Amino acid sequence: MSTLLEVINLRKEFGGVLAVNDNNFIVEEGSRVGIIGPNGAGKTTSFNMISGAFKPTSGKIIFQGKEIQGLKPHKVSRLGIGRTFQNVRAFQSLTVYDHILTGILAHNLKLIPSKEQYEMADYILEITNLDKMRTSVVGDLTIALQRKIELATALATKPTLLLLDENMAGLTYVEINETLELLRKVNKEMGITLIVVEHIMKVIMELCEKIIVLNYGTKIAEGPPQEVANNKEVIEAYLGEESEYA
Repeated sequence: MSTLLEVINLRKEFGGVLAVNDNNFIVEEGSRVGIIGPNGAGKTTSFNMISGAFKPTSGKIIFQGKEIQGLKPHKVSRLGIGRTFQNVRAFQSLTVYDHILTGILAHNLKLIPSKEQYEMADYILEITNLDKMRTSVVGDLTIALQRKIELATALATKPTLLLLDENMAGLTYVEINETLELLRKVNKEMGITLIVVEHIMKVIMELCEKIIVLNYGTKIAEGPPQEVANNKEVIEAYLGEESEYA
């Protein structure tokens, strides 16, 4: 597999507080990577720098061979990086269909959607199993469904790389399994590379091929799931001795 994303000495300071400390990692094309760590470890801050919401204090972010650090979020999105957020950011007054169509139009703006864009909206509804609620108003739906709609809208922007920030927080066991199945399909059938920030270790262990562990902004471990889960420093910093994965 070829390298899709490379982070080199990535650093972010907020008024002298070090949030991300000179981290380095590589994400291969077509892979599924997890990022874990305690609250405040720098996970979302790293996502914010990759997606363009934050400008790094120093370091490089190379996507498909091009340096993207400091680019505005809409430019990063058009290059092929999509994301979801910890807290649902959905347009409450739109229907599910229009919400997804908005994501498609944001990628390739047209005053009147094309036939291909309408077909893309139908495809996204089908693959995410949202087709039966296409006319439902987003604000009338559960948080679990709004998270799925946010994911579907991110897919509608045609990402090569998708950043998922605690997309399964608050979901039931059944909903988590359904989302895991969907993400495997997104990865395999749509060819989208995934980076997943998640506190639910079941998700990380079952979905991801590689895990990166952050603690106080610093990468303390990286490797296959079981290797990372058995790492003494990771157990002490995050998992705890009683974790079923340790």
